[in-house]
Parts: sequence; C-alpha cells; structure tokens
Amino acid sequence: MSDAESNAAADTASDPGSAVTAHTASDARSVLERFFAAEAAYIAGGGRGRADFGDLAACLAPDVVMYQAPGLPYGGPRHGPAGIEDFMAAMGEAWRELEFLDQRFVVEGETAAILNRGRLTARATGRVLETWVMQMITVRDGLISEIRPFYWDTKAVDAALLD
Repeated sequence: MSDAESNAAADTASDPGSAVTAHTASDARSVLERFFAAEAAYIAGGGRGRADFGDLAACLAPDVVMYQAPGLPYGGPRHGPAGIEDFMAAMGEAWRELEFLDQRFVVEGETAAILNRGRLTARATGRVLETWVMQMITVRDGLISEIRPFYWDTKAVDAALLD
C-alpha cells in the first residue's frame, strides 16, 4: 500500500463518509496515470495508423471534451473519443517523443489538477522542448469526461515545431 493509500485508509477510519472520496480520488488517479502512459506510447508509436489508440480510448467517456489552446498547431475543442484521437494523431505528427519528467496530481472528487513537466521532441525539426502544462481533468464514473490543458508557453511550442 502506498503512503497516499495508507493516509486515505487512516482518514476513512476516522471519518466513514470520506471512504467514497478517497476511493474516487484513487480511481481517478489510476485512470489518469494510464491515460498519460498511453499518450506517451501513442506519440512514440507514430500516431494514427502506426500506434494503437485502444489504451487511450479505454480511459475516455463517450462524451469526452478536450479544450486545447486555439493558438496551438493542434488547438481547438475536440469532442468524443474520435475527436481525442484526431488530437492525438496531430500530436503524433508534430512530436516524435513525449517524456513526462515530473507529474503532480491533486484530486478532489471528480476533478483533478495535474502539473506535468515534460520533454517533447519535434518530429520535423528534431528540436527538444522542455515545458510545463497544467491540466484540469474531470473523471466521472472511472472515465475522463473533460480535459482542459493550460500551456506555460505556447510560443515555445511553435518555435520547436516550425522551421
């Protein structure tokens, strides 16, 4: 049992009403960890037509919505697992590698705030970008239903991707 799970178990023992919250937070974090691992594998695999989207799709609600910054080359809203696959395909075309260097999760009920520090390698230019992205993600009934990423520096993304 991890320290977080031990702490949640101890909290639950003193407050039986917290059992649902602790269980929900643990479930949400598990879904998010699977999602981020599948995202990195999908991008490394080359995206649509070359990588399997199944592990990502297994984490998504049928009505999932993602709101990407419109200034990004792959920006704008995406709806449903097909929309997320379109986004991931665009990411796979833009980047050949995504490595999560640090991830910090704060989960409260259905809402998670994740601070990701990552390193991406551009497919076309070979440039490496190390950056931060904060994401607000809703996990409902064990599936991701909303994703709102906030990039530290969208201009740095453009600079890494463009010749």
